[in-house]
Amino acid sequence: MSLAVGVIGTGVMGAEHARLLRCAISGAHLAAVCDADESRATAAAQGAAVFTDAHALIASDKVQAVVIASPDATHADYALSCLAAGKPVLCEKPIAATAAEGLAIVQAEVALGRQLVTVGFMRRFDPAYNDMRRARIAGSIGDAVLLHNVHRNVSAPDWFTGAMAVTNSLVHEIDISRWLLDAEMITAQVISAPGGDPMLVTMQTETGAIVSTEVYMNAAYGYHVHAQLVGRKGTVEMAAPTRMLTNLAAAQSFTFPANWVPRFTEAYCLQMQAWVDASKIGTTTGASAWDGFVTTSIAEQIVQGMASANPIPLSFPQRPALYA
Repeated sequence: MSLAVGVIGTGVMGAEHARLLRCAISGAHLAAVCDADESRATAAAQGAAVFTDAHALIASDKVQAVVIASPDATHADYALSCLAAGKPVLCEKPIAATAAEGLAIVQAEVALGRQLVTVGFMRRFDPAYNDMRRARIAGSIGDAVLLHNVHRNVSAPDWFTGAMAVTNSLVHEIDISRWLLDAEMITAQVISAPGGDPMLVTMQTETGAIVSTEVYMNAAYGYHVHAQLVGRKGTVEMAAPTRMLTNLAAAQSFTFPANWVPRFTEAYCLQMQAWVDASKIGTTTGASAWDGFVTTSIAEQIVQGMASANPIPLSFPQRPALYA
């Protein structure tokens, strides 16, 4: 049976999720699309049902599962509606605009007694990150003691503040670091260059491992994500983000993408297929609602403590048994 999926939001990510469901995913089909801009929704739907009211799409008997790719401020409302309807949901990050809203989703899911929410931290499906995690688990590099992350964008608009570099960009490194190390972050410290960009965020885990993350929103040369995991016996890191090298004029080179979509196209596809497969058998995969809440909470606590030169202690409620 093909899973009927509705997509809410048809911006960059919503349009890409709709395309994947139309063209690249087995066992599911694009059943409906919603956007406040009906013409944009129609263009993404390509024959699927079109809605301008997200709650109507969620309630529709034409839709069995939902992808939320609408503006961040709407995520919590729509995710809670999906839980009330008993429908699996893949929610683009962040799970909610605030940690309090994220915790409300966790509490609603706990009350329901089953996990239905997957948060779209697609890096968990990226082959390079998976290879690094397997290397750590296998013990080939010894105990992991240090993780270096680099997150560089070509440019950011003037309204993209230092806080947004944490809440919109660093969140990916927060989640992937927790997943790579299988450990929780307990402290964070931020040092910024003049003007606030780039910034270096150093976190420490409950196991004593150190996580350093450079976030550079105006690196100019391209979109560049890199990670190196350091163990007691050796290291493992990403290779150059390319499948082709050019030898020309006495130099070897490759190109960087302009944004995250080309870099993580494969990860988005693998994430969607895994989510569809899990939804059809009543399970979840990838980052949970709890993971989404913790990541948002860490980002929120970092922003609140950014002005301090001292380490920021991080704290969370006890993890519910549902997410054990």
